Amino acid sequence: MKTIGIALSGGGARGIAHLGVLKALKEFGVKPDVLSGSSAGAMVAAFYAAGYDDEQIMKVTTGSRFFSLAHFHIGKTGLFDMKSFEEIYHNYFRENSFEALSIPIHIAATDIVHGVSKYFSTGDLAKCIMASSCVPTVFEPVEYDGTLLLDGGILNNLPIEPLIGKCDKLIGIHVNSMRTDQDNISMKNLPDRTFHLAISQRERAKASKCDLFIEPVNMSQFGMFEINHAEEIYKYAYEYTKGMKAEIENFMAG
Repeated sequence: MKTIGIALSGGGARGIAHLGVLKALKEFGVKPDVLSGSSAGAMVAAFYAAGYDDEQIMKVTTGSRFFSLAHFHIGKTGLFDMKSFEEIYHNYFRENSFEALSIPIHIAATDIVHGVSKYFSTGDLAKCIMASSCVPTVFEPVEYDGTLLLDGGILNNLPIEPLIGKCDKLIGIHVNSMRTDQDNISMKNLPDRTFHLAISQRERAKASKCDLFIEPVNMSQFGMFEINHAEEIYKYAYEYTKGMKAEIENFMAG
């Protein structure tokens, strides 16, 4: 039987879309044997690999304590630190170990000191998830593995590289497609759109390296921090993927 690897992109609140896509894929009989993720994708990958179902992951990611900065502490640099995240992850990953997960995963983070992507598949699971989702200018960098780490999406928002050679078939799930059928954008969405336009060419180039590439259209209709639209994002991605029946059946048959 051919093994399947699935790479999950970052995307802030849009990362909820991964849950809808994964649910639809499961209904088509597609289950990952190995996962990789960056930022929000890393968080979803870890919970999924630990055996949590979509409803449980939704409950965690939409909880006010998880996303509200009011619960976090200002660090020495004037930015928020991520210690509260660490406590949350320890509650859900009691062994705090990659090896304890039921599916192997690879987590991407950015080594901001040396300017390279780093991929983790062993070590302190909570620290690696925190590093991968450590948004620059909002949170202090995470000190780990002898360096300072920030959001994996800075250099690699769709980390297919760790999966190449570790699976027979590769699926990429990208949740940051840009709307182009609009006359203007709000100023609050400008940083989000600017960042994802800047990295979009790198991500698009990876589509051809995937045996199946899933990119729900117009995902920028949902703001990167609009967790209040989680249920809508989830359903939108689920229905979009269910509509890919022919492509997914061809993928399975190939």
